[in-house]
Amino acid sequence: MLINTLKAKAKQIRLDILNAIKKAGKGHIGGSYSIVDILVTLYYGKILKFDPANPKWEKRDRFILSKGHAGVALYSVLADLGFFSKDELNFLNNGKMLGEHPDQFIPGIEIISGSLGHGLSIGAGMALADKFDNKIHRKTFVILGDGECYEGSVWEAANFAAHHKLFNLCVIIDRNKLITHGLTENINALGSIKDKFISFGWEAQEIDGHNINNLLKFFKSISSNNTNKPIALIAKTIKGKGVSFMENIASWHHGEINEESFLIAEKQLKLRNK
Repeated sequence: MLINTLKAKAKQIRLDILNAIKKAGKGHIGGSYSIVDILVTLYYGKILKFDPANPKWEKRDRFILSKGHAGVALYSVLADLGFFSKDELNFLNNGKMLGEHPDQFIPGIEIISGSLGHGLSIGAGMALADKFDNKIHRKTFVILGDGECYEGSVWEAANFAAHHKLFNLCVIIDRNKLITHGLTENINALGSIKDKFISFGWEAQEIDGHNINNLLKFFKSISSNNTNKPIALIAKTIKGKGVSFMENIASWHHGEINEESFLIAEKQLKLRNK
């Protein structure tokens, strides 16, 4: 029943994202849709510890969306959970709290993540501080885009985290193989990201980033990490997942949704059963 509930929630969140971007007039829908199932598993699958009534709760786990351009996906989850009103999802046009990229003044958001390449470094610092303070009950989760892995700071942080044995740190790579201008492997080939993290001294695993059952099993399996190593999940995803004309199309990285596209996407999402 939990898996079915999570799948239904993922459908709802995709519809909320679609509506928010339509109202805003533009947005990063492709890379938002590729991480929805990961976010839903973390936030609704009893993986992350959090309190919408007390966003700075000392015992919370930290979640960092390093690929901040997909902020609307996280906003939709946080609004649904009650961190702030769903009225805020009319972002960009309402002059209120939300912008296209997240910042730490928004309830439930830990850091500003407009510029790529910073999230893993910050997450590693948080995890190290918790280790020093013996707050090992807290975990830090970071989502990176695969194109973000072009940034050298990602690998500096990977080396740092392994050296300091940050077993309380988990990074999730959104491996949809597309960036703004096309395929990652045509522009600057990344090869096996799993092998790269292993070579830096991490535990690493590669799974389908849209299979909620497998995602749930993975996150539950790392709840008590006894390896003394940070953990990397390379999530094989589809950019624009859930809408046929958006899937695996680089041009849906960012843009507007006209009325015709909106109605087709809305119909497809409502008819989805997984």
